Amino acid sequence: MIDMDKNPYFLNSFLDYSSTILNKSPNTIKEYNYDLNMFLRYIKYHFKLTKETDLKNIDIQDITVDTLKRIKLDDIHAFLFYLTNNFKSKPATRARKVSSIRVFFNYLCQKTNMLEINPAQNLETPKLDKRIPRYLSLEDSKKLLNAATIQRTDNSDRNRVRDFAIITLFLNCGMRLSELIGINIKDIDFSENRLTVIGKGNKERTIYLNKACVNAINEYLKVRPHDYVKASDKDALFLSERRERISNRTVQYIVKQELAKAGLDTTKYSTHKLRHTAATLMYQYGNVDIRALQELLGHESISTTEIYTHVDNSQVRNAVESNPLANL
Repeated sequence: MIDMDKNPYFLNSFLDYSSTILNKSPNTIKEYNYDLNMFLRYIKYHFKLTKETDLKNIDIQDITVDTLKRIKLDDIHAFLFYLTNNFKSKPATRARKVSSIRVFFNYLCQKTNMLEINPAQNLETPKLDKRIPRYLSLEDSKKLLNAATIQRTDNSDRNRVRDFAIITLFLNCGMRLSELIGINIKDIDFSENRLTVIGKGNKERTIYLNKACVNAINEYLKVRPHDYVKASDKDALFLSERRERISNRTVQYIVKQELAKAGLDTTKYSTHKLRHTAATLMYQYGNVDIRALQELLGHESISTTEIYTHVDNSQVRNAVESNPLANL
């Protein structure tokens, strides 16, 4: 939940529209609210409408449409520079802010006619560094799975079957953290070995389950609690110690603990890196078509999927060695 009480009415109107009409996910609404709160606080500071210099202490409830009409592209650029200079924000962070600002002003101009001129019309997205995603090798992935099966004697792994199922789904299906947490038992079709997840933008997609996933889920369902489960979470697949739907933080902790058990660097790898791992292994070892990989991962753009089609050093070496001139 986000606190909208301290927002100006036009910001709340935008958030309502994005949620109800555009069907944006709660996470996206939360990001919009955070980004635009910061932007409007900066505008008030930038236009000298307050003596407060600490953005987080600036009240934006009294910002009017007349103030919005004063905003020009240069003011937005000044905000992005402020983020870089004061917060050392990365290009990806600034790119998200740009996206939020752009869709906000589009709404004000095209949907409400509050503004006649869109100051963000020619706003460019910061150039992003292209980085190869970190992922576990096939050998390290096997180590992680093996570590998750090891039974301890101190009762600290009483949720071992559940945790193994979580690791198995991450490494085999490449799903997002939010997607795994949101799985309901009714979403699983055991006759077809598939499940339905809700991805970004509340978009529904089908993920097919291989034998390892089906076995892991079935083993967990044998020990999954049924009594005293929170009423609203009775259908949730993965439950916490409190017998309610497992949280983001708990899953992140589980992954960190299992990585440590496997002797892997917990500062380098995370739940999202397991998604990278699944995608990379499927592409490198499964000869998966990039379009199929795009569908599996739930990417809107093929360019997002292409980061997983990188080749490792051994592939580069093999390419050079396969040159017909190599042995001359």
